[in-house]
Amino acid sequence: MKKVLLPILWLLITFFGYKLYNSIYEPIQFNKVKEQRYADVIQNLKDVGLAQVAHKSVTGVYAQDFKSLVEFVDTAQYILVEKRDSSYLEYDRVYRIDMLREVQIIDTLGFASVKDSLYGTSDRYKTMMKVPVEGVDTTFSMKADIIDKNGYQVPVFEVLVSKDIVLFDQDKYLLEQEKATISVDGVNGPSIILGSLSEVSTNGNWPSIYDATAK
Repeated sequence: MKKVLLPILWLLITFFGYKLYNSIYEPIQFNKVKEQRYADVIQNLKDVGLAQVAHKSVTGVYAQDFKSLVEFVDTAQYILVEKRDSSYLEYDRVYRIDMLREVQIIDTLGFASVKDSLYGTSDRYKTMMKVPVEGVDTTFSMKADIIDKNGYQVPVFEVLVSKDIVLFDQDKYLLEQEKATISVDGVNGPSIILGSLSEVSTNGNWPSIYDATAK
């Protein structure tokens, strides 16, 4: 009996040992892959955000699509101005005295390329719309709109990618757990998102640790 049971016992020990090892190892590997991919994705999202904020500062609205956003970065220029306070005396016909008037004078100093100001010599803005995950050939989803906030028409934009895409080849159970994340130090929800179509925001739904690790 011992000769029969001993091999079976060792097989059971090996099997459960393997299962225990995987239960510890797989989440560690999942988190390692997740954090690296999130950092790469967030870097591209931040580049999109830079371009969108510049687009709004120059045109007054956000770009509706990536084609027009890239064209904007390629060609647009900031107007460089200098603001200075000044004052002068003006005769007031009502009070019949000279009154001191304060004004702000704006001088145009020149122009600066949006591309050079935001990205320097890098042309990474040309690929910022792509989801930077090996094995994935897709772009971020991006929308822009005008919403009413307290009677004011305010431009907004949102750009996002589903975690299903970013972690497409990872353990499905761990992926479902990650999509349900609600934590101050996690990327909450089923997608990685920058901006909002319902709130006036240019922030992302990731914690500051990813800003630190992004390039």
